[in-house]
Order: sequence, then structure tokens, then C-alpha cells
Amino acid sequence: MKDKSLVIVESPTKAKTISKILGSEFTVVSSMGHLIDLPQKKLGVDIEKDFDPDYVIIPGRQKILAAIKKEAKGKSAIYIATDPDREGEAIGWQIKERLLKGKNVLRVTFHEITPAAVSVAFKNARDFDKNMVEAQTSRRVLDRIVGYFLSPLLWKKIVRGLSAGRVQSVALRLVIDREREIQKFVPKEYWEIEAELKKSASQFTAKLDKIEEVKAEIKNKEQAEKIVADLNGRQFKVSQVKESEKKRYSDAPFITSTLQQEAFNKLRYNANKTMIVAQQLYEGIDIGEEAPAGLITYMRTDSPRVAPEAIQEVRSCIAKNFGKDYLPAEPNVFKVKKQAQEAHEAIRPTLISRPPESLEKFLTPEQYKLYELIYKRFLASQMSPARYKAVSVTINADKYQFGASGSTLIFDGFTAVYSKGEDDKEKNKIPAMKKDEVLELLKLLPSQHFTKPPARFSDSSLVKALEEEGIGRPSTYAPIIQTLILRDYIRRLKGYLNPTELGFKVCDMLVEYFPKIMDVKFTAAMEEELDEVEEGRLKRKKVLEDFYAPFKVNLDFAQANIKKEVITSNEVCELCGKPMIVKWGRRGKFLSCSGFPACKSSKSITSGVKCPQEGCGGELIERRSSRGFFYGCSNFPKCTFTSRTLPEDKEE
Repeated sequence: MKDKSLVIVESPTKAKTISKILGSEFTVVSSMGHLIDLPQKKLGVDIEKDFDPDYVIIPGRQKILAAIKKEAKGKSAIYIATDPDREGEAIGWQIKERLLKGKNVLRVTFHEITPAAVSVAFKNARDFDKNMVEAQTSRRVLDRIVGYFLSPLLWKKIVRGLSAGRVQSVALRLVIDREREIQKFVPKEYWEIEAELKKSASQFTAKLDKIEEVKAEIKNKEQAEKIVADLNGRQFKVSQVKESEKKRYSDAPFITSTLQQEAFNKLRYNANKTMIVAQQLYEGIDIGEEAPAGLITYMRTDSPRVAPEAIQEVRSCIAKNFGKDYLPAEPNVFKVKKQAQEAHEAIRPTLISRPPESLEKFLTPEQYKLYELIYKRFLASQMSPARYKAVSVTINADKYQFGASGSTLIFDGFTAVYSKGEDDKEKNKIPAMKKDEVLELLKLLPSQHFTKPPARFSDSSLVKALEEEGIGRPSTYAPIIQTLILRDYIRRLKGYLNPTELGFKVCDMLVEYFPKIMDVKFTAAMEEELDEVEEGRLKRKKVLEDFYAPFKVNLDFAQANIKKEVITSNEVCELCGKPMIVKWGRRGKFLSCSGFPACKSSKSITSGVKCPQEGCGGELIERRSSRGFFYGCSNFPKCTFTSRTLPEDKEE
């Protein structure tokens, strides 16, 4: 009997799907993710010898490695089918180097788990891409150097157990800088005046834009009332009417960042939840067919490129279900960003012939909603633009100039499938008017407003900022946010990311001693250099040497100058009478006797909010666990009430 070929993938779900696609001639096993990595308790990088990494087997993974090695015995061919990105390439390369040296090991990549895509991938099996492996090694070594040396400094100044990271710390700075903008913001009062006007039987509103050809700036109620008094009794006459047809074009199919943004905006999924659900859709779900099917293409991508056969398929679907008016003469093409990996595809359904409603009974509610979002976005991306009749009117009342604009939908185009939001809707329908036509003033409507501070970041807006600044890559956006939350540097409240006191302290210390590491432009430049390593235009050693030399200077200075921060509270120790000081521990912030270790007295810092359990009488205390912060009752273990938020907060 002919020996089966061995296929190695990362996850059991992916293994199950691919096994059913390939059939009985292949044995498919899962590595359960990374098996080999840098050691946990030492640097694991030889600074003096070209920054060579010292990879070791991850504790607890020896059995998996042994099982793979056993399966590989006697196999004529071994295929590594880990994810089609740098990390997947590196996982596969490490398995080959550690376990399978001397064997016939080939790399296969596919961006969708379907019979056709898998078949093509195996026919085009290749050697490993050394540049991709080098780029991932560079990233891993760089991140290890930063984390390994910076984290102990945070322990020295604040508390043990904190961590710093090359990319996560810059993301934290974005959140902190935004919060400081909000704190410094002073709202300014301003007023607007609208005129409610009538033309025949039609009514509409126009807004005061200019006074004597200068932009209207009304700062207070007195000015507004004076203008209203002056306007009463004046004639409102049309001075200009402009009509035009405007087109609104569909957006590109999703890439990782835009999927995370839109899933938050439309479904209120945070970035981590979006990627977990997308992974399930990609790896394969039993939909009642002969084999489980991967329903979407690979979800970690920065390229909006779409395979020609998928373009052809979706265009046929549009023509059949919507008609020729909804199908552009040529396929829509979307701009590819400079750093995008062209080998990747956009996130799209693997088969357009699987509309969401046909799969609803096989999917969880979360899977269904995300699949529907991806499906409709892809379908809309190849449809004709929506067309609107736009009208803008200028109306004069002597020295006062009012403006009104509106739009009427002529042809819905892609919006028949997918709405981009408020911009797609008809606005303020304006009746037909002519120049010099006199309008009837029904009412003047002055209104008070205040300028607003910039909004706190949400998952959506932070991912957008990271992408625009060139920080991180598709696979890192969700883990960055998740790490900041787990470290309690930020908290997700009411859907928005609020920095904590601990987050401020960590960020300020890093900015003080490591300004370059915390500089957005420097971090973005490092990302570009790592991309150049993948492209073969830069050597790993050069990138790491250029980074490490100035980093070491800052590190030596910080190690010599950082001192433990002491924050004294207003309370005194009940045992010895010395002042109590604020500390951070594994479970959160608490008060400790300044006489420690001679006096080990400590106490929790309560929130001032009473425990909602009837008859308890305790107060809620902030705690931390491996899953993040929460509030627990001060009467624990007698009262076991816990909540992720205070009663007046609500997390989304």
C-alpha cells in the first residue's frame, strides 16, 4: 500500500476541513499553533552574534512535536500548509528545521479553504520563502529585545508583571495623547441660525452662512438675538440655484483593518471578537455538504486584490439577480496601498453562490452577521455607483446669505445591497426654485452649540489610526488592543477605549526614557524596514544593528536613573501608624504600609460604590485577573458579587 502524504496545519478545525477535501491519500495533523519560539525566561537572542535567535520547544508542546515526528516516518512527501503570511511561513519553517531535516518537505499556501483552491495549492507546492522567514524572525527578535529589556524597568518603577512592547506601547501612546487632548479641551460656545422657508406648498430649512460676504460666526445668545431681530421683516430671495448629478462609488471589499472597523460600527464587535469569528468562517464550517467548507478567504490581509475567477463569479451573480444596470462595463479596481502584500486577496466569500440566508441555519448568530457583512460588501464592491440629483440653493436677505442643499436618489446602484451609512441617504429635499424667486419666511430658529472635544478611540477608530500611521500589520491590530486591555492600560467602556491611571504612568515613563521607541513615525519606519526584509531589499542583521545601538544608549541611561515611584495616600497604617502608599499588584491598585517589609499591612482601595447585593453593605473594589479588570465586593468571600463595570457604567 502506498504511503500517505503528510499535511501539517495550525488548527484542528482547519485540519478537519482540509482532510475531508484531500481524501484518504493524505494524513492531516495540527501543530496547534506555534511549537517553537524564543525561550520564556531569558532573552534568547545572541546580541553579539548577528542577533541570532535561540529557538526552543514551547513548554508543553513536546507531545505534539513527537506526534508529528511519528506521523512523518515513512512519508514520501510532507506538506506544510500553515497560514499564507509571514507568521505561517515561520511556523512551518521552524517545524521543518527542528523535526523534518533531510525529508521531502514542501510549502503550500492558499487563501481560501475550498476544494479548488486546495487542489491548485498542492499542484503548485514550493520551497519555503527565506525572505518571509527572515522578516518574521526580524520582527520576533526586535519585539523580544524591546519587551525583555523594557518590561523590567516598568517593574522597577511601578510594579512587577507589567509589560512593554514595540508596537503596543506606541498604540498606548495614541490613546493617552487623545485622552490628554480631551482633558485639555475647553468647549467654546457658538450659535447657528436656520430659516424655515416656504415655496408654494413646500417647506425647507436654510442655514445662515455669511454676513456681508464673511463667514457667519455667532459667539453668544445676544449676537444671535440681534441678528434674528434684524432678519425679521426682510425679503428672502433666491440668488443662485445649482443642480448636478453626483455619483457615490462602492468601497473596496474588506481587508483586515476595514473589516474590524465596520464590524465595530455596524455590529459592535470589538476587534478581537471579529477576528475570532472570521477565523471560524475561514477554517471551515459544516454546512450540510459532503465536507465542511471555508466560507471566506484568509482574514489577515492588507490587499483589496480579488482573484479574476471570483470577479467573474460575482459579476455573473450581479447580472443575474440585479440586471445589467447594476453591473459596470468593466470590473471595479481598487487602489492597493504601498505596503500591501500583493500575494494576498481581499476578504470575500469563497463562493458567491452561498448567500447568507442559505447558510443561516448552519451558523451561530455572530457568524451569520459577520458573514452577511463580508458577503454584501464584496457583492457591492463590483456594482455600479449610486446616482443622486444634488441641489444647492443660495438665498439672500440683504446682507445675510443662507444656504440649503439636498439630494434625491436617482439610481440606487450598490446601495441596493450595502449601505455605507448616512451619506447614502437622501437629504433635505429641496423644492424646484428659480433665481430671483421670493420665498416666504415662516420662522427663524437660533440654536446654541458648543465645540466638542475629539472622541475617545474605539476599536474601530484605533485600528484606523494604526493603519493610517503605518503601525502594526493586519495580524497585529486585534492582539495590540487585547494586550493593552489585559494589562489594564486601557479599558473598553461603552464601546470606547479609556486609558487607566496605570496606562498613563507606563506611557509617561516610556516617553521620558525611550522617546524614539514611543515615536509614531519611528515605529512606522521600522515596519517598512521589516517589509523590505521580506522583499529581500534589506538584511535582518542591518535592521537589528541599526535599531539596537541607539536603543542600548537609552536603556543604559534608564537603568541608571529610574527610581521607584512612591505615591503617599491620606491614610495611615492601622498597625503601626505610618503613612499608607499606593501600589499596583497582580490584582490591581491597593494601599500598602510604607514600613513594608517590616510591616506587611495592606488594604484594598474601594470605589465608593455600594455592593448592589441586597443586605450586603460592602463596597465594590477594583480587581484584576488574567482576563482583565473587574469589580468585586469588599465582603468577599461572604459576598461573591462581581461585575466588569460599576453599576453606572455599561460596557459594549
